[in-house]
Amino acid sequence: MKKINCLITGITGMVGSHLVDYILEKTDWNIYGLLRWSSKLDNIEHHLQAINKKKRLFLVYGDLTDHISIRNALEKSVPNYVFHLAAETFPKMSFDSPLKFYDTNIKGTQILLEEIKNLKKINPVIHICSSSEVFGKVDKKNLPIDEKCTFHPASPYAISKVGTDLVGRYFYEAFGLKTVITRMFTHTGPRRGDYFAESSFAKQIAMIENEIIPPKIKVGNLDSLRTIADVRDAVHAYYLLVTKKPISGEAYNIGGDYSCKVGDILKYLISISNYKKKIQVVEDSSRLRKIDADLQVPNVKKFVKHTGWKPKYKFNKTMTDLLNYWRNQVKIKSFLDR
Repeated sequence: MKKINCLITGITGMVGSHLVDYILEKTDWNIYGLLRWSSKLDNIEHHLQAINKKKRLFLVYGDLTDHISIRNALEKSVPNYVFHLAAETFPKMSFDSPLKFYDTNIKGTQILLEEIKNLKKINPVIHICSSSEVFGKVDKKNLPIDEKCTFHPASPYAISKVGTDLVGRYFYEAFGLKTVITRMFTHTGPRRGDYFAESSFAKQIAMIENEIIPPKIKVGNLDSLRTIADVRDAVHAYYLLVTKKPISGEAYNIGGDYSCKVGDILKYLISISNYKKKIQVVEDSSRLRKIDADLQVPNVKKFVKHTGWKPKYKFNKTMTDLLNYWRNQVKIKSFLDR
């Protein structure tokens, strides 16, 4: 029986690395991971032995904005499934370099799908990873946000994800590619980049516990409402998306079942800290967005009805694991700096 192959763009990111963990454990698929030559391998270092032995896990170097490298990656991987996760992802930074976000996220998706269309020997199910940020500024009367909610992007990043979303649908409608789109709401956990709010909080707390920085946590907007999902639940959802009778051209909102303000996340992380003295919270204007998508609560009934997916990880577990991840990272860094 022919082996199933999947291609994951952005394999070294938080989501990509957890998707590798999931697929290796739950399936017998071969995994091909697209990454740039300069990508750090920290998030997949626990799989380096399998990579070196070429045991089900293969790295393919390329760039979404380079047709030739994407064509080569597809030729090597011959995928049955494509998880398109790679993107410029930091909303605040997109205000300073919007064209980079448009180039990678919109043009990069166009190039990937164009090359899949042109390679006649493959016809994969393609997961297009959009974002809840496409909804942007949402009126309270439209909560929880369903798939029919109007797009109102509040950052160049969000605009680039609207483009990603629409390009994915276009290639289904125009060429019959088997694209399926997700708009994942806030998802976090171990390996989350420290430029996202809750991960920045956890990293700062870990550094305070180790007396690397003073007991002050710098914050941005603490009033934004978020629904939190665990990244490990997110990758389970992505697996079901492409394997549970996927419907080409469909778009799904996916998110957790615990909603709170960003400030509540900070309070919880401080409450489980080992630091016994008072931690001061200081607003840092550089962490504030020019416009904020401050009401991010999803209606996930459509996806749950189709796949039966349910989140398994509770908020407390997700946050504890995130803090422990940063505790470990800080200890490693402190050891290497000796």
